Amino acid sequence: MSHDFNQPIIDEFRANKGRMTGYFEGARLLLLTTTGARTGTPHTTPVGYLPDGDRVLVIASAAGSDRHPDWFRNLVAHPQVTVESGVFTYDAQAVVLTGEERDEIFARAVEADPGWAAYQEKTERIIPVVALHSLAQGGPGTINATSFGEAIKVVHDAFRHELALIRGELNKSTATATDTDADTDTGAEFSTLGAQLRVNCLTFCQGLHNHHTGEDTVLFPLIAERHPGSDAALARLREEHEQIATLVDALRETLTTPTAPATTRAEVNRLTAALEAHLTYEEQELIPLFDA
Repeated sequence: MSHDFNQPIIDEFRANKGRMTGYFEGARLLLLTTTGARTGTPHTTPVGYLPDGDRVLVIASAAGSDRHPDWFRNLVAHPQVTVESGVFTYDAQAVVLTGEERDEIFARAVEADPGWAAYQEKTERIIPVVALHSLAQGGPGTINATSFGEAIKVVHDAFRHELALIRGELNKSTATATDTDADTDTGAEFSTLGAQLRVNCLTFCQGLHNHHTGEDTVLFPLIAERHPGSDAALARLREEHEQIATLVDALRETLTTPTAPATTRAEVNRLTAALEAHLTYEEQELIPLFDA
């Protein structure tokens, strides 16, 4: 993509902390800054990504071009890159995947979006898959906020956004299964989630667990020390963490056993309702303390 095409996307991404409108609304997008292979100058490119536990995956499709995209050639020459997720900015090590690992992940991507297969069919080159491993120490990176109060809201909105994406993917999966069942006796082959959707859900569960653990062990004790009157609110928030952990465990159970997408969708909806109430209460109680 040309700089002229990319710049409005980059500007909107940064201004709205990863939330996009128009063509990219609802897309999984990040900003990848690489070092020019020949020039040594930084280049920022919007790229789609796949969640994958503690790392994220990007695919150098170049829309099926016979030439690798510039950002891929850059990271091959200079594997340390910078990633902007909208919420966090962090340095990462880029690792080009090979062999069975590359093929398995590309198959997951195709299952989630057949467009990747269409790109591969357009070119004779093997489209690369790259894993980005965060180099941040002690956390996910630098949060894109100017105050603690804003940081809470930004992180919460990221969880809301990810859950919305997962719900949309589940709705699509459920609709596909229903449409297919109408044409088959059992629809058994459509009775489980797609592999990448399962990874998306599990990655979200782990991220939420890490966030609440950090609050319980670091943030809440700090607030209690500085704001003694917050004890009742913090006790309620800790209790809600335990309730949400139970819902997360129930969701994980549906993800590790053969389960109809509709069952997982129901668990995600339960978690969404509980988490939204929790996040709203936390914002009401804690943001004023930080802003004060």
